[in-house]
Amino acid sequence: MKIQNIYKLYTTSSGIEINSKKVKKGSIFIALKGKNFDGNQFADEAISNGAILAIVDNKKFASYKKRIVFVCNTLYFLHELATYHRYQLHHIPIIAITGSNGKTTTKELITSILSKKYQKVHCTKNNFNNHIGIPLTILSMPMNTQISIMEIGANHEKEIEKMCNIINPDYGYITNFGKAHLEGFKSIEGIIRSKLELYDFLKKNKKIVFINGDDPIQLSNSIGMNRYIFSGEEKIKSNINVKYLYVKNNLKSSLYIKNIKIISSLIGNYNLYNIASAVTIGIYFKVSLEKIKKAVEEYVPNNYRSQILKKNNVKIIIDCYNANPTSMIKALTFFNHIKGYKIVILGDMLELGFFSNYEHEKIISFLKKSSINIAFLIGDIFFNTKETSDKIKKFINKKNFVKCMKKYSIRNTDYILIKGSRKIALESLICLI
Repeated sequence: MKIQNIYKLYTTSSGIEINSKKVKKGSIFIALKGKNFDGNQFADEAISNGAILAIVDNKKFASYKKRIVFVCNTLYFLHELATYHRYQLHHIPIIAITGSNGKTTTKELITSILSKKYQKVHCTKNNFNNHIGIPLTILSMPMNTQISIMEIGANHEKEIEKMCNIINPDYGYITNFGKAHLEGFKSIEGIIRSKLELYDFLKKNKKIVFINGDDPIQLSNSIGMNRYIFSGEEKIKSNINVKYLYVKNNLKSSLYIKNIKIISSLIGNYNLYNIASAVTIGIYFKVSLEKIKKAVEEYVPNNYRSQILKKNNVKIIIDCYNANPTSMIKALTFFNHIKGYKIVILGDMLELGFFSNYEHEKIISFLKKSSINIAFLIGDIFFNTKETSDKIKKFINKKNFVKCMKKYSIRNTDYILIKGSRKIALESLICLI
């Protein structure tokens, strides 16, 4: 079957599914392969569960009688189908967001703001920002979408370039360039080159880029592009001037734009640029500042990103959806300036490769010099570091930490910061505090 024929069938289907157990009646099942599974084996099950078509890349499982169609590569087919769908909806503006930290928070803030003007706003759901999630997100975009915000994640070079060719964004923004996925990028230079693939696409296609003028990497690499700049520096020639409010011991992030004060529920001054970029994009799309202010102040973070919870008179800052050296240091620097008795519970930072031990040692060096009273470090990387001190307690896993929790008066404190990589899942410890 040609892509046009399958696409025509897709437009009357109930959507695309890659999990045979979640197949909806009338959907199309695409059999993807992974390290520990082969979706081809579940094509029959998908048809039995109500799929009108199954796409496989193993001829052994193909059967035209059962509506199971063979293609050379199912992942490539998924990309091709998403690209074709985007071509049909080329009139819908898409904003692409990438960067090392803050992508999801920025995307959600932009979505909240633009929803004050547009009734049909489409965006990346959950963490669907990789080579599988992005085409699925494109294919979930309804025909009546007015604007879309898409998040691009990457752990190696050329991935953002490839995703841009599927998304075909009209606008783009890079949150920052931090030490994330060093195992795949090999160096900070590799990270920068990777993120700038978004600029390369936008420049080549004469599209618009939003720029944080306080970031010299963004500023210097966007020269000659069609750009819209926000900045907190008066010396920077910008479209939007921002005044950031850094107030010690204030957990909420605040800023002024055009003399209007915006107070966000997001924790930490490290979120100020995320807020400012979303506000800037809202202004560009002619959302009134009053509505922008309302959208930002109504936004409540979830998914363990910059959340605050009060329990047993302890304020718990939950920022454990993910962690890398850049985001960890930013969170700890902010936490260090808060007054009171403070405890941190930190989990390993993963996917750092050769740099792993060095970056974990740097975190411990920071903790030793900080005003943080006790640091609980969880995971075999932290556990095997050499740096230590009386206030640093290391545990090889969460199970060992839980066993020893009773020895320490965690509840007799003012603030607790919980942060670590997603696989560590430190949120499971909240109920024990």
